[in-house]
Order: sequence, then C-alpha cells, then structure tokens
Amino acid sequence: MITRVRKYIRDHQMLKAEDMVVAGVSGGADSIAMLHILKNLQKEIGFSMEVVHVHHGIRGQEADRDEQFVEKICRDWGIPFRSRHYPVPELSGKWKLGEEETGRIVRKQAFQEEKKRLGFSGEQSEKNGQFRIALAHNRNDLAETMLHHLARGTGIRGLSGIQAVNGEIIRPVLCLERKEIVNYLKERGISYITDSSNLSDDYTRNRIRNHVLPAMEQKINAKAVEHMAETARVLAEADSYLQKKGRELLASCRKENGYLLDEKFFAQDPILQEYAVMEAFEILAGKRKDFTSLHVDQVLSLQKKENGRYINLPESLRVIRQYGGVCLKNNSASDRENAASTEKKVLAGLREMSMELPVPGILESPFGVFESKIFSYKKQKIEEKKYTKWFDYDKIKDSPCVRTRRQGDYLTVNSEGGKKKLNRIFIDEKIPAEMRDRIPVVAAGSEILWIPGGRMNEKYKITSTTGRVLELHYQGGALA
Repeated sequence: MITRVRKYIRDHQMLKAEDMVVAGVSGGADSIAMLHILKNLQKEIGFSMEVVHVHHGIRGQEADRDEQFVEKICRDWGIPFRSRHYPVPELSGKWKLGEEETGRIVRKQAFQEEKKRLGFSGEQSEKNGQFRIALAHNRNDLAETMLHHLARGTGIRGLSGIQAVNGEIIRPVLCLERKEIVNYLKERGISYITDSSNLSDDYTRNRIRNHVLPAMEQKINAKAVEHMAETARVLAEADSYLQKKGRELLASCRKENGYLLDEKFFAQDPILQEYAVMEAFEILAGKRKDFTSLHVDQVLSLQKKENGRYINLPESLRVIRQYGGVCLKNNSASDRENAASTEKKVLAGLREMSMELPVPGILESPFGVFESKIFSYKKQKIEEKKYTKWFDYDKIKDSPCVRTRRQGDYLTVNSEGGKKKLNRIFIDEKIPAEMRDRIPVVAAGSEILWIPGGRMNEKYKITSTTGRVLELHYQGGALA
C-alpha cells in the first residue's frame, strides 16, 4: 500500500522536497493510516510535516479522548502536534448554519491559521517549498460523494467527486478503499478510534455509507467502489476538457468591461455555452461557489428576450440583453445602487400581488400565462410534463390563486401527509436566495398546490377515487 500511495503521489505531483505538509488527523482509521504512510515517505521525498487536530466541542468526553489519542500517536511517532478548539454548536447558532457546514468552515479556518503561523502567507516568496493540507479521504468517500451529489442533482463536476489535488489540498490515500486501510492498520497493530457520530443515520452521508454502498457491494457488484472511482476519474478528465473548451469560447467574447455573448457564441454546443458562462462568473466575481446552473440558465435564456431586459446576479454581476447579444459585466457602484432600488420596488410589488386563478379559464400575469381546465377523470393517462400538472379538484377547498411566497407557506410532500415549509424546499433544491421572491406559486390559502416547473402538493395527486381533474398549464413570462 505504501508503494501504491507513493505512485499516486508521484502521478498527481502532490509533494516535493521542502514542501510543508499539515495533516488533518481526527484519530479515525483513514487519517491514522494516512499519517503512518506519510511518515514512511517523509525522508524519501524530503517534505516537512505536522499534525492539526480540530476539536469541535460537540461530543464531550469522546472528543477529548480523540484529541488525547492523536496527541499520543504524534508524540510516539515524533510528529509535531497542534490542536485547535472551536465551539461548533455555538457558532452554528450564531451563523445560522447546520453543524456539518459549521464544522467544515472551522476546519478550513484551522488550516489557514496554521498556514499563517508557519509563515506561508502571501506569495510564499520566502519559502522554497509549498504549503500542503493532507486530508484522508479514500475511495469510499469518493463513492459516497458521487451518490450524494447524484441524488441532490449535479453536473459532471459533481459526479467526478473528490479530487486528488485541489489547490493546497492533497489526498494521498484517495487511491485506497476503506477496507484496505483497516487491514493495513490491523496487520501493523496500529490503533485507531471510531467517531460514534459516524455510526448514526442522522446525516445523509452516513446513510449512504452505512446502507447504500454496502448494499451495492453485496447485492450488485463487489467492486462497485472501485468502478465508481474509475468513472469519477474519467468524468474529471471530461470536465477538465470541457472547462478548457468553455474557456476558449469565452475568450472570443471578451470586451473591455466584460463579455458579449453573440450569435457565434449561441451557435456553439449548449454544454460549451454553459461551461463558458460559469467560467465568466468565476473570472468576473473571483469565485464560482455562489453560482449555480439556475444562474447559467438565466443568462442563456436572455438571448430570446427583448433588448433592455436584464438580471442581477450574486457578487454584483449584471447581465443585459442588448443589440448584438447578451452582455455580462460587473456593476459599477451607481449601477448597483440603482439596480438595488429598482429590485426593491419590484419585489415589494410582487409580495403584494395575488391574482385569483379562474377555473376554468386563462390568467395572464407578470409571471406568465396560467391556463386551467376541468374534466372528469376516466382513468386517462396522467400528464407528467414539467409545466402541466393534474390535481384532484374535489379536494381543493379554497380558491386557487397565483402569487409569490409568504411566511407560513407549506406543501404536503408525501403520501403519509408529511408537510414541509416552502422556504425549506427552496433551500433543499438550491434555489438562489435572490430568486425566491420572484418564483410564482399556485396556492390555496397557505397551502401551496404547485411550484410551476417544480414540485406539486402530494395531497392533491390523482388517485383511483378522483372524480374531477383540475389541469394547470404554465407558460413563463417576463418575470419567469
């Protein structure tokens, strides 16, 4: 296994002489094995190494035990050890984030603080080597990430999973499966600890780890994890190629203050257009984290709109349909102020707007056109189109209306009658915050019947006892 990891490090150019490696070690099997292997390779490659352990302040005595265990391992193996403490539950409430997300943030903070302490700030001009953060993700983690992203909705990049090298971050044992790591430690009599939270099914990733992947290996293919890792490698190469071609396409659209997507741009393959737009986001905003496929769709859809139409995006980006194409640029301070004022007035008007839906009939609204029909259900094939839905009309007690979201809105989301707040659905489906007040809904009181283009209320689905059907068809308009 040391030989395999050595080759993996060399193939991905992870480490060289005089690099400084800060290894994140929790005390679990993966991180202890990674630390042992790196220790064996340290003299050969010539890098320096220390360990950072992050205490999240969550699991009480168990977390203290983990910290003490890692400290002892480092002392026994002669590796410098540093522990950093963060009150994750307190920070989670303060930042209004889940503990998982808060934990990710403080771990990143811990490494950056250590980078600064070691003198690797700025351009690292005073250092011959580079700063590296070693994380102990393995092939099983990669497979779990692929499945998690696939279930939530993703593109090629999400399916390529975890990368061996990502900036300062390296993952030396990503070439190994978890069972190999455990066997490696057992054969050498090396102890490790198990985080009790990893055994709980409270987190989605744990459910995938404890149930979905084992079922795939036991009942579908014993080499499922290995095959998924190979697929991730191919997808990563495909993503890299498409990113390169998207960058080349975008370069041809460069203007002094941004980019103009012209006729030649829109004649290219749609997937290259998408990659080019995402590349434009990253260049203009300096990052891509806050941008999603919905933002890309918004930009590309402007091509079919009239001149003068525009949208405002995160990080002060503005997209305008103008003569010659679609222009992406950074807003000036005055542009941002005017746009914010206009946006505030528009959203205020939308919040006050509620239009009764004629049944049957046609409603022309700022959101688009809604058409409703009533007919008897005689076991016809149910419409499954994205913008056409059938409802059990006799179960709807209040008059349907078209409006935007309001406090207290909810949907019934399963056949057992379980309810979910509309805002929670927007968050789960990764609808950008700035778009949520613009999305039309069909409502009956505080109960949402349908989010056009998205979910419908399970309570009103057609069943064998349905008498009359309400058919709703939506065609997007100026605000869609």
